[in-house]
Amino acid sequence: MSHREVMRALSGLLMVLFAAMVSSTVVSVALPQIVGDLGGTQSQYTWVVTATLLASTASTPIWGKLADLFDKKRLLQIAIAIFALASLACGLVENTGQLIALRAVQGLGMGALQVLVQVIIGAMVSPKERGRYNGYLGAVMAVSTVGGPLLGGAITDTDWLGWEWCFFLAVPITVVAFFMLQRTLHLAESKKPDTKIDYLGASLIAAGVSLLLLWVTFVGNDFDWISWQTALMVAGSVILLGGAVVVETKVREPVVPLHVIKRRDPALAVVASLAVGMAMFGGAVFLGQYFQIARGYSPTEAGLLTIPMMFGVMVSSTIAGRLVSKTGRVKPYILTGALVLTGGFTMLATIDHTTSLVFMGVGMFLVGTGVGMAMQNLVLVVQNSVPLRELGAASGAIAFFRSLGGTIGVSVLGAVLANQVADKIASGLAALGIDTSGSLGGSTLDLDAMPAPVAEVVRASYGDATGHLFMISACIAAAGFIAALFLTPVKLRETVDMVEEIVEEIAVGEETVLGAK
Repeated sequence: MSHREVMRALSGLLMVLFAAMVSSTVVSVALPQIVGDLGGTQSQYTWVVTATLLASTASTPIWGKLADLFDKKRLLQIAIAIFALASLACGLVENTGQLIALRAVQGLGMGALQVLVQVIIGAMVSPKERGRYNGYLGAVMAVSTVGGPLLGGAITDTDWLGWEWCFFLAVPITVVAFFMLQRTLHLAESKKPDTKIDYLGASLIAAGVSLLLLWVTFVGNDFDWISWQTALMVAGSVILLGGAVVVETKVREPVVPLHVIKRRDPALAVVASLAVGMAMFGGAVFLGQYFQIARGYSPTEAGLLTIPMMFGVMVSSTIAGRLVSKTGRVKPYILTGALVLTGGFTMLATIDHTTSLVFMGVGMFLVGTGVGMAMQNLVLVVQNSVPLRELGAASGAIAFFRSLGGTIGVSVLGAVLANQVADKIASGLAALGIDTSGSLGGSTLDLDAMPAPVAEVVRASYGDATGHLFMISACIAAAGFIAALFLTPVKLRETVDMVEEIVEEIAVGEETVLGAK
């Protein structure tokens, strides 16, 4: 495909990616009102988020492998249809149970769209040229991830729209993108007559990952880290994923090609991506809570205050992508990004409930800049090391580990925040001479209903505790930097497929023809 054809198809792909990414963040601000209007419980509130996360993360490697076996364009259109219909249905639900079920279906579509967009771009252009296009991807991901809560707050605060439009919003975008891609996306697909789907491996991976994510989601809140529930769920995850490893080493078409992620560069890229995912998602998720609780801003204002991070991702991903395409080198930008990310989180580790917003803006900009330089280029490292026939599985694997890292990061940092806040609130109330044996200040975040001195203690506790989260995030980001140090300083190839793989397939074909004669 020429540059013009790629850009025409890319416009539709970016629309799809935006709709998928924003749908996971736009409801975050509106969720309390949604569950309240539907008469849901706190447990159901958690499951509205968990159902989407489980379905999206667990299905990502499976969708990636299907892209290696079947028509990529057709798969993308199926995923768009699943996502659009589920989004429409989510806005029409009458109770929380229906919403949880449909959010799981929506998660299937989200996971598919996120990985298939990257796979299709990889099938259209070479790794060297892919850098600048991945820059656009990074910018869209930044806008949707950081701008989603801002958009959700604006929709929720607008009386004539209502929270239903947090779901309806994605429908017209995906419908337009569907017809755009029908006209503009043209891929040369090779037929695979002996295609076999690894159903057993896919089932074991999905079950093992789902059980692990359930543990990560509920540990520290519903049960202790050291408990029989933890032992049972962790042991079950290990057994299921261990069985998946055994299956993947023996089947002809594994869902996750272990021989790929065992290589040096893909393995290091997975570790670095896991660290970046944990640091970015785990750290950034709590910024909105910090601005609203510790600083007293509204949801819309909190979204606006995170713009420096979004701006950093947009600028750095676009510039770094163009430089990667120009030079063919990717390691320097990953290293720089991981280092800047670590520096940004180190700055934010010093904040409390009175920190200057200018100082925080600089720290958030550095975090966004680091993410923009590192995240998409780590995908490039993996895609550059595999032939075209394994592109989907490899892309799905790194997307899976990044999402898994983000989920673990959110859970672990959330547990740390809860413990820190509880201790600080108890100390603050004791200093005021208030009995801390009850749950005052700890069971509710309705600060307006609290006496002014108590509300101030809660605000200060959240503000001061958030700095500890960013220190942990800085350490995780530093681990990603160390992993990136050992990447091979290779130059990205200028062909869509690996030349040696093409030569090998031609040779095999000639031998088959000669043997037949």
